[in-house]
Amino acid sequence: MSFYRWDGEDLILDCHLQPKASKDEFAGLHGDRLKIRLTAPPVEGKANAHLQAFLAKAFGVAKSQVSLASGELNQHKRLRIRTPRNLPAIPGLQNA
Repeated sequence: MSFYRWDGEDLILDCHLQPKASKDEFAGLHGDRLKIRLTAPPVEGKANAHLQAFLAKAFGVAKSQVSLASGELNQHKRLRIRTPRNLPAIPGLQNA
């Protein structure tokens, strides 16, 4: 199983989030999920908002085009990115 799939023109990502990291970055795979490290703390939705902004910038879309499909209160999250313009340098995603 892969950490991503296409749903028409939308990209669905299965992620493992590590909040309170020293920097924002894609950190490879964590099992069958894409590990993402974020500097935001996991309180009051700050990490989720930061994750959406990080992914929006990486994929070249507006923040409103990144939505949390599941995992609001969990480290394991599924996100939908509507019509991504860029594919960042993530191993396994470049040839999607």
